[in-house]
Amino acid sequence: MARYIGYKRPKNTKKTIQSLLHYFGYHKWLLALVILLVFISTAANLMGTYLLKPVINRFILPGDRQGLLQAVVAMAAMYACGAAATLGYKQLMVIMAQKVIRRIRADLFEHVQQLPLPYFDAHTHGELMSRFTNDVDTIQEALNDSFTLLIQSFLLFTGTIAMLMILNFRLSLIVVAFMILMILFIRFSSRRSRRYFQRQQAELARINGFVEEMVAGQKVEKVFNHEKADFEEFCRRNEELRRASTGALTYSGMTIPSIVCLSYINYAISACVGGMLALSGGLDLGSLSSYLVYVRQSAQPLNQFTQQVNFLLAALSGAERIFELMEEPPEEDTGQVTLCRACREADGSLRETSGSRQEAGDRPAGAAETVLAWKLPDGTFRPLEGRVRFENVVFGYAPEKTVLKGISLEAEPGQKIAFVGSTGAGKTTIINLVNRFYEISSGQITYDGINIRDIRKKDLRQSLSMVIQDTHLFTGTIADNIRYGRLDAADEEVRRAAQIANADSFIRRLPQGYDTMLYGDGSNLSQGQRQLLAIARAAVSRPPVLILDEATSSIDTRTERLIEKGMDAIMEGRTVFVIAHRLSTVRNSEKILVLEQRQIIEQGNHEELVAKGGRYYQLYTGQFEME
Repeated sequence: MARYIGYKRPKNTKKTIQSLLHYFGYHKWLLALVILLVFISTAANLMGTYLLKPVINRFILPGDRQGLLQAVVAMAAMYACGAAATLGYKQLMVIMAQKVIRRIRADLFEHVQQLPLPYFDAHTHGELMSRFTNDVDTIQEALNDSFTLLIQSFLLFTGTIAMLMILNFRLSLIVVAFMILMILFIRFSSRRSRRYFQRQQAELARINGFVEEMVAGQKVEKVFNHEKADFEEFCRRNEELRRASTGALTYSGMTIPSIVCLSYINYAISACVGGMLALSGGLDLGSLSSYLVYVRQSAQPLNQFTQQVNFLLAALSGAERIFELMEEPPEEDTGQVTLCRACREADGSLRETSGSRQEAGDRPAGAAETVLAWKLPDGTFRPLEGRVRFENVVFGYAPEKTVLKGISLEAEPGQKIAFVGSTGAGKTTIINLVNRFYEISSGQITYDGINIRDIRKKDLRQSLSMVIQDTHLFTGTIADNIRYGRLDAADEEVRRAAQIANADSFIRRLPQGYDTMLYGDGSNLSQGQRQLLAIARAAVSRPPVLILDEATSSIDTRTERLIEKGMDAIMEGRTVFVIAHRLSTVRNSEKILVLEQRQIIEQGNHEELVAKGGRYYQLYTGQFEME
């Protein structure tokens, strides 16, 4: 049966096949061996049927038992070779398919990691995950089964027609006529069923989306007593799916019995006409026997070929989606300034070293100080201090919409800079520009006097640490999640970071302590506890620049004060950017920047801004809501 797969056919089949053949090129000799074994298997099948003619004419009718025994042994050996070839190409194809899929997955994952952040803003996570799951799985299934079956079915079909023509050309016209009828019926049934299958896929997507929303929103559904209305809506969508599925399966279910019926009629007519030809002397008995066996098996490769074409088209459609993602331009990075470890000599000069990074208080007495430094293209070094400067920066997520207009600010090493303002004023956007998640439209951002465009992005982000409001934890132990900030951190450093973030006390109360496994983004912890782990992760990295974007939004006031004390200890001599809605958390900042209408309208410390009586004063006294 020609089953329809719920995928659109590829838009550019030739290009997709060329891209897929590129991956086969890594295993071209294995592919050649697979194709050779397919030929051997198909030839054994075809020749075994043809040998019925000489066996009957030369040995059975004359009564030559010795010759018959030799012919049977020869046929058995040939079929054994065919069976061995079938087993061989199936096993080799599985091996090759898994190698190809492994490389496709690896290339896809590597490329996705290099895509710029705006790409993820414009595409849903589910859309990207479908490339790794549905599309890759469809290619895998097609390579495991459909690829070789398609070749074998084509060879078997064309070989069968050729052998029928060789045995008796005039009698073969009957088979050709029925083959044309079968092909026309398959096309008719496929077209009708495809429309219903497309509708079925659409209805299935709607009902799945509805169920997902209802399951995720169970609490809201129960609060507003919406169970009955939602059940009625589900029943309506379920009925639409039933109708579409019934229509699709009605037409697709007609294919097999109809083709079988036509093949029986074809066989019966061929047997009757062939028998009359044999009686009249126009056809020998051996040829008739071989001919009828060919007729009997002629419909199978046609059905199989049509079905495998649909499977391969579905796989090519999935492959096209994967290769389109791989063709997305990666994040551009023309920076040449790199981050390295350097040893400070007695005269104050810096020399690159491969030694481990040490804090001033950790190194032995008399040992040279090891610091992080920028290595410039000319081979000179500049110490990493954390001085960040914006010079008349203009930025917009889209060219026609400016989000920041003429932003200028300077953060000295060790300063705590706070951003306040209403939602949408551009506070988080400024932070994202420091990381070069987005590129500015005009102006300049410098880091220790170096334009951040000249710094390699990997090294730039290595010098920063960020704690955002939407905490993300990975599957693994609590210690592993904290160590994510610096993979070479020792266990003692992990515990020290947790103590600084005030997370050590609740971690030790857990049954497995730091070895407690986290699953589902840390769903077995409270939101506040997850936020504490994110802060500990930032603390263990010991960055020269720390960014806190609503980092304490899920923590109570008492814990927040404790964290601030710890943060003040580890951030001494480092630059800190803070975004917070609770102004109590930014009072001790050396500089507070008030953003409104895409630009900085006020700046100064807490006392200076309150004395001005402007927007900050209104925010602080509650006369103006930041929301």
